[in-house]
Amino acid sequence: MTKRDVTEELRNDVLVDISTDQARRFGVSGKILKPCLISVAEAVAQVPRGTVIPITELRQRLASAHGAETTCPFLTKRALMAIAQDPTATAPYWRIVRANGAMIDYFPGGAASQAKRLKAERR
Repeated sequence: MTKRDVTEELRNDVLVDISTDQARRFGVSGKILKPCLISVAEAVAQVPRGTVIPITELRQRLASAHGAETTCPFLTKRALMAIAQDPTATAPYWRIVRANGAMIDYFPGGAASQAKRLKAERR
């Protein structure tokens, strides 16, 4: 399966109306934020050293900051992946965990690398 190129979508924050189909899926109506890479990086940078937050909380924070009811999970994940794969990025992406608290295996080095980074911060 070919990955969808979302480079253009990650350039700017966009608020769009939640369609009826999406409202059923997301459980809310109103606006959904399609976050840009910079917004995700800035939100991740606010997570204190030695702590973690679930990706669902990251999405809630982004939505609240932009006056939306929810944030697109797909674009949030793609932005996190882009940050994680960029050697010049400074946002501490490893502080974001799955909704259930588990490490995120699609980050570079997998869950083990993420756990190692978090452990190093707690020293």
